[in-house]
Amino acid sequence: MLVISSAVEGYNTNHKQVTFSRRNLLATAAFTAAASLVAPHQVLAVDNDVLTPVYFGVGCFWHIQHEFVEGERKILGRDDHQLTSRTGYAGGTATDKEGRVCYHNFQQVADYGKLGHGEVVGMVIPQSKIGTFADLYFSLFDPKTKDRVDPNDRGAEYRSLLGLPGGTGHVSYAAVEEAATKYGFKLIPGKGDDPDTFGKQLVYVYDTNKFPFYQAEVYHQFHDDFQSPPYGKAYNRLADLALEDGRIKGTGCPDRV
Repeated sequence: MLVISSAVEGYNTNHKQVTFSRRNLLATAAFTAAASLVAPHQVLAVDNDVLTPVYFGVGCFWHIQHEFVEGERKILGRDDHQLTSRTGYAGGTATDKEGRVCYHNFQQVADYGKLGHGEVVGMVIPQSKIGTFADLYFSLFDPKTKDRVDPNDRGAEYRSLLGLPGGTGHVSYAAVEEAATKYGFKLIPGKGDDPDTFGKQLVYVYDTNKFPFYQAEVYHQFHDDFQSPPYGKAYNRLADLALEDGRIKGTGCPDRV
């Protein structure tokens, strides 16, 4: 049974609502059908398990997206048309006049670093799985240093952060806190435009209602990173697939696409 609940907030796609592929199966197809009947600020639930927008960040978002894509496949059984993990920006308090948040660019348009944002990966997952994805997130830190894998990722743009609707007040926050404790991290509420966390073993927790997710440019989606061997052309082509069916969109930022 599909249940409609209140207020999916904090998942900004630069003024464009997320659209899910019509080729998605079962639950995702139901999600798409119901999405056309409700306002953008509504949450949908399948079998009474609320689909919740969240985001996670630790260092460069290219590697993190790949790991969460694998998580969506293994934990949720999603196929290529159902993946929701997208690179983006969050944790800042500002956008430009057009509501944009962009990567560094020669035109100096809405630079995410100057606007106080960090690199994140946003996704929509069942509320019951937030603790599981939090465990995956904390496993991505270097087990020896308790920090980002690439030590060259320095500065507030690469700070460790995560976002939940309601922040520390979310019903699943206890599960996130349990995962943090398991891996030796401290969670603190984010205030926005926060400094780097490097060497501090802490993660900022943001309320996505106040600090929404802004999708990154298309060329940043499903990109190879500098930490791993190339993920392969099939992975890279997921960007074309997601652009084709509307799961990612042009942002109005300078882009190679």
